[in-house]
Amino acid sequence: MPEPQQIIENNKKEDQTIDFASVMAVAVHDMKNSLSLLLQSIEDLSKSLPASQTEDRQHIVDLHYEANRMNTTLVQILSLYRVELDSLPLNIDECFMEDLAYELIESNKTYTKQKNITCIVEVDSELSWFTDKDLLFLLMNDVLVNAIRYGASKITISTQLVDNYLCIAVEDNGPGYPQRMLDMSDAAMESLCVREGRTGLGLFFARMIAQTHKNKGRQGSIQLSNSGVTGGSIFKVFLP
Repeated sequence: MPEPQQIIENNKKEDQTIDFASVMAVAVHDMKNSLSLLLQSIEDLSKSLPASQTEDRQHIVDLHYEANRMNTTLVQILSLYRVELDSLPLNIDECFMEDLAYELIESNKTYTKQKNITCIVEVDSELSWFTDKDLLFLLMNDVLVNAIRYGASKITISTQLVDNYLCIAVEDNGPGYPQRMLDMSDAAMESLCVREGRTGLGLFFARMIAQTHKNKGRQGSIQLSNSGVTGGSIFKVFLP
């Protein structure tokens, strides 16, 4: 039978054990909140600059993009942590696709206005689907921001029904996806490349969100391709 002092020392050791993953999750959440405040301040600053100060406005737009990219990555990490705990919440409700498309465009108007990018919505105003709107917004926003960042001057958001799946597509006239991204779209998380500073986390996150949407034995998926006409990238998400 252990001595009382030994029991106390063992208890102290147990109390000092730190769940590093949980600490990181809390830290990520705090950083995400701080970045949200920073993004709002950047947007306010952008609105206060005269249109004639094009160089300063471009710097502000670039700063906003980088802060938004960091915020998106933090959200993705936090969501992956929740998936690991089997606690990623799904709040399924009716979502009108046209409203979602215009919300995406509105949230990125700082970029599109500065870069003179034309955004087109080809969505039936009556089309709705039962989905987690917040998660779907995160997924599609990442796709839209990447299209803006990598040289597109025209972006089209469209929807169609394919074999009882809702297909949401984002197509642009930029340079298209490099082959390594097309190859990476189906890669497992542990095989994603980190050597070039692009881990593929965004693609993994998009696929994860799509696959969490399930209905009658079917689940969502994503598809990447390049246009045979413009050469631009085409991102599609399919939801059951």
